[in-house]
Amino acid sequence: MAAATASTSFHIRRSFQYNGNLQNSSPKRVKAFQSPTIITASLEARRPQNVSGEFFVDHTCIDCDTCRWMAPALLSCPTSSIHTEKPPHDILEVQKTFPIPIDEHTLLGVYHCGYHSDKSFGAASYLIVRAEGNILVDSPRYTTKLENNLKMLGGARYMFLTHSDDVADHEKWSNHLGCERILHLLEVDHSTAAVEIKLEGSGPWNLGDDVTLVHTPGHTEGSVCLLYKPHKVLFTGDHFAMGELGWTIAERYNKFSVPKQLSSVKLMLDLDFEWMLPGHGRRTKFRDVEDKNLSLRAFLETKMQLL
Repeated sequence: MAAATASTSFHIRRSFQYNGNLQNSSPKRVKAFQSPTIITASLEARRPQNVSGEFFVDHTCIDCDTCRWMAPALLSCPTSSIHTEKPPHDILEVQKTFPIPIDEHTLLGVYHCGYHSDKSFGAASYLIVRAEGNILVDSPRYTTKLENNLKMLGGARYMFLTHSDDVADHEKWSNHLGCERILHLLEVDHSTAAVEIKLEGSGPWNLGDDVTLVHTPGHTEGSVCLLYKPHKVLFTGDHFAMGELGWTIAERYNKFSVPKQLSSVKLMLDLDFEWMLPGHGRRTKFRDVEDKNLSLRAFLETKMQLL
């Protein structure tokens, strides 16, 4: 099954090649008199950047990057923009694979939930399995299959939401799993007013001895990261990540303060972690904490020179 999954992702990546600028390759505007059926058909047609092959990507793609770093990407695409000429024969078996272990050797009990949601711009969600109660980190797209698989792993006691962008189907998950949601008060709006635990101030806050929540304002004012101490892994939400071209704080999407975000990245030098799992971007494994700090210092020095 693992081989089939990897193959699926490989074909998808090869089937969609473009210059990275969706604005330059977007479909032409549809005339007002055309019917919704025609418009939908146009959006779901192959993009011209597709190469020949079984898999293809349509015009609804939002360039969220999911399909470039994970498998099986077809199921995880938040906008269902990835298609096949004929239905995959093993699609039901692939659905059973989520959540997927990040690394069965060094991150036992940490899973990628898959099923990225367009409500959170395709952000990744994770599950931490722990004796003190499992934690969902940000919200995946709700599906009954994923719900059943999460329940087989013990469900979730908490749903930790890093910030307001990645809440997706949080209410459905709260209702179906009975988990308490955690979000910083500065991130709360009408859609998250019923969140059970609202963090106040600048923290840090603890969920037992093994989990620390760290306030990292910048991308948004109330962005918070989760440090899972037993495996030295930091869940960063949209605070900081490794992109295709190196480290990034995604200034283009900053909603609060770029200088403040860089200051929050500097705080990460004092945190003991070797893994970084972001909402958007690549998973990163450092050799050790010293390697992590060398990398972060180099990034900060470069960014400070550009400001």
